[in-house]
Amino acid sequence: MRVKIRNFLTKALLSRFLILSLDVMVVIFSLLTANALRFNFQIPPHVFESAPYTLAFVVFVRIVPFYFLKTYASLIKYTGEKDIKNVLLAVSYSSLFFVVQYGIFRIFSVGDKFHFFYPLSIILIDYVLVSFILVVYRFTIKLIAEEIKASRNVNRLSKKNVAIFGAGQSGLFVKQAIQDDKNSNFNLVAWLDDNQMVVGKSLGGKPIFHADKDFEKVVQLYNIDTIVLSIQDIDPTRRQKFAEMCLDANVKMLYTPPVKKWLNGELNLQQLKKFDIEDVLDREPIVLDNRHLEFQLADKVVMVTGAAGSIGSEIVRQVAGFKPSLLVLVDTAESPLVELGLAMEEYSAAANIKSYVADVSNQNRMDRIFKECKPDIVYHAAAYKHVPAMEHSPFEAVRVNVLGTRVIADLAVNYKVERFVMISTDKAVNPTNVMGCSKRIAEIYIQSLNNFVKESGSVTRFITTRFGNVLGSNGSVIPRFQKQIAAGGPVTVTDPDITRFFMTIPEACQLVLDAGAMGKGGEIFIFDMGKPVRIVDLAEKMIRLSGKIPHEEIKIVFTGLRPGEKLEEELLAKKENIIPTHHHKIMKARVREYDYLEAKNQLDQLTGLLAYKEDREIVMRMKQIVPEYKSRNSVFESLDLPKGSQEGFVGK
Repeated sequence: MRVKIRNFLTKALLSRFLILSLDVMVVIFSLLTANALRFNFQIPPHVFESAPYTLAFVVFVRIVPFYFLKTYASLIKYTGEKDIKNVLLAVSYSSLFFVVQYGIFRIFSVGDKFHFFYPLSIILIDYVLVSFILVVYRFTIKLIAEEIKASRNVNRLSKKNVAIFGAGQSGLFVKQAIQDDKNSNFNLVAWLDDNQMVVGKSLGGKPIFHADKDFEKVVQLYNIDTIVLSIQDIDPTRRQKFAEMCLDANVKMLYTPPVKKWLNGELNLQQLKKFDIEDVLDREPIVLDNRHLEFQLADKVVMVTGAAGSIGSEIVRQVAGFKPSLLVLVDTAESPLVELGLAMEEYSAAANIKSYVADVSNQNRMDRIFKECKPDIVYHAAAYKHVPAMEHSPFEAVRVNVLGTRVIADLAVNYKVERFVMISTDKAVNPTNVMGCSKRIAEIYIQSLNNFVKESGSVTRFITTRFGNVLGSNGSVIPRFQKQIAAGGPVTVTDPDITRFFMTIPEACQLVLDAGAMGKGGEIFIFDMGKPVRIVDLAEKMIRLSGKIPHEEIKIVFTGLRPGEKLEEELLAKKENIIPTHHHKIMKARVREYDYLEAKNQLDQLTGLLAYKEDREIVMRMKQIVPEYKSRNSVFESLDLPKGSQEGFVGK
């Protein structure tokens, strides 16, 4: 180790000494040349006589700012804007000293007494010459070093031709990162840009093409392997369109992160990010103005059930930003709950957090938590959500999704919680599976309870939010496809025609918070999730994003619909319609109202069956409560009620 350190220090000192020596030689050469030019190459004898003194003085004065500005400390082959600025400042400071010295000597008429006095014209000529030569020789050495490096890499088989989309400042940083990384296997060959004013010109010796019109030509002509998107504020729709173009051309895509995430304000190739599936889905991103949430959440006690899950944990993160007085996290998953608590300590050190490992269906346990924390707002995200799993476990679906919701909702009334926001699902609409039906029953109870307590003067308001799949949530198709692609395939899709709605987890949680804030009680808010996405299209895009060719390098296999699975999801039941709200992405469902005592009686009968754990009896009762629940691809199809049978809940 000592030997390595000694060698490093020796090389560093040698490099600095060499640069300083070159600078001194430039200073001497520049001064001699300035004198020669000043006297038209006929230098008077007295100038020769005083030359040693003058040179020594000038070199000393030049070296002082060189030392303080460390112009010799940078590697010349990595010369940048800051290095050139320091060189010019050093030369300017020393030349300014010479000008001041000249003025003083002239004022006091003492110039002839000093060997190192020389005219103002020589000072000016010397300033231009020394500045020009110091800058030029640095850039010359840098260019030579880059050419040597390029020649060494030219025969590398792994060298990849790269184009940069964005011929601006951010793009120049990417170019510099490619050049500075000695392990880079990128070879910049072209630029792409939407600005017609720069198209046809060149930047850094590489041509600039139009990102749309010339895309195919550039990819084929230069055999482009990778394109780096370097535009910081690109429109999301433009970003999505460009990502689609790259996928269709089988070109890999990278993008630069926001400037604030660059390490020490500098960009390196390791910081470039791969495109995610969110970047290539045909959907408009959701943007909300959440300023009104500050009034509702600031200094309040907020409870989140299912806090360690995909939706729950994101709600926790977003709520923490509004500075509640206390965040109460409830979940049965011990390890994820602990990890969330630790992550929140890093994310928001000021957040006051209490975590409880608890089952929402345990009345006594949850009562103690409510009594201790006295929450003002509850976000109820705790639920079993996997359709095939719940099709085999109706007991658990009812225990957690129905009984658990009822327990938390009743406690919310007892402890005068201001707002109770329930996270539901599009699978509750015309359910074809146990999970969806359990969530629909929970919705009905929440609505009927809201109407009941509203009439009794209770302060608690119950709001339901209903949306579809979220990208990257636990157990969703995205993580499963990623694992299958990483393993080399095949990627399994249930049916070639199956479609689903998608939105990102942060967007879904933004809408949950916004809907919870605007709700007056009893509403079911549904979110505009854009166009439904064919799952097979999703799989193909993810395969192409990984750099593979779908159906060739990675196969896609159709396995058939799973128990309880629909081909298409719905956000509204047949008897429902929508009412617009203040935000075009949030709508209120106009739904049937249910009598609380009737609903309570039906739930008493259903939850009473949990003591016997008989799945068929449980499902049969669920079908009586929700007559539109028709099993599909399930062992419970034989229990479907015949057409025209009486509904379980009597709507008002």
